[in-house]
Amino acid sequence: MPTDWALEAMRKAPYITVSFTRPDGTAYGVPLSLASTSNDIWYFHCATEGDKLEAIAAHPEVCLSAVTQCKPTVGPKDGSFTLQYRSAIAFGRAEVVTDEEEKVAALHAISQRFLPQHMDAFDEAISRSLHRTAVVRITLTASPTGKRKQYDKNGEEMKYGRME
Repeated sequence: MPTDWALEAMRKAPYITVSFTRPDGTAYGVPLSLASTSNDIWYFHCATEGDKLEAIAAHPEVCLSAVTQCKPTVGPKDGSFTLQYRSAIAFGRAEVVTDEEEKVAALHAISQRFLPQHMDAFDEAISRSLHRTAVVRITLTASPTGKRKQYDKNGEEMKYGRME
């Protein structure tokens, strides 16, 4: 699927699994609440210490994986057990945000995405907890790609980017 489709899948995903490489070389993947401020800049927040920040310090390259639909189904034509899905994958470079203005803007984007009805409490939350919150910026290093398996109303699999 095209890049714009993949970006939309990422923006709609309830969470995005970010995969890191720990300092000892072992894999570490965790679902996180990310928000974007542009097509190639994504943010998440976390504690000011821990596995994610240690991994980023050692290996800043990350992989993002998002799923917006996952529906087990029986293939309408052949009765096969299958899964209808929409997903996207992207690669990027993570770094801790040190600029306070960028941190606040990133936290605003995250809050606006996940709790838009509570933005009236944002400023108070920032004043209370900004000092103990880390923000990580992921800059995508390539355009994300998307995949899906979906059937049309006639039971035909929609292949090769076919849209309806």
